[in-house]
Amino acid sequence: MAMHGPGRSANVSALSSVTFQLLLKLTAVYFVFYFLFTLGLIIRKSLVLPYPVDALVCDVCLLFLLAALDFLHFFCGVKGNLTESERYILANLIVTGTTILLTIYFLVWQTYVMRADVIISSVLLVAYGLDGVLALSTLARLASVYS
Repeated sequence: MAMHGPGRSANVSALSSVTFQLLLKLTAVYFVFYFLFTLGLIIRKSLVLPYPVDALVCDVCLLFLLAALDFLHFFCGVKGNLTESERYILANLIVTGTTILLTIYFLVWQTYVMRADVIISSVLLVAYGLDGVLALSTLARLASVYS
């Protein structure tokens, strides 16, 4: 059962979304695969192709930034969903937008884009899009009940 925040009635049914929770966990598991696979592809591209050093550093730093933001995305989503906190879910939506932009970078704008990059980045974009839609619906449900 979800914890009720200050000023919230204890007899209100739990509004947390099981689907949102499962999708957050599935996205987190997929992101581990995405991170390791993309890091391996960057290493392979740097060894096989003429990869500029500054672009290599930029791609690796952006990948680690994406990993940190994905952790924040997961944390805010889970905490906001389980505690029914509008602030955490709103933070999750903001971080989701940022992670979508970084994923688009790896899909389109990185130095060398391979077919494998396109496939795994597209799957991650779909997962983030579904996360965003479910977070928005959960936020709307919480706002309508607690406002």
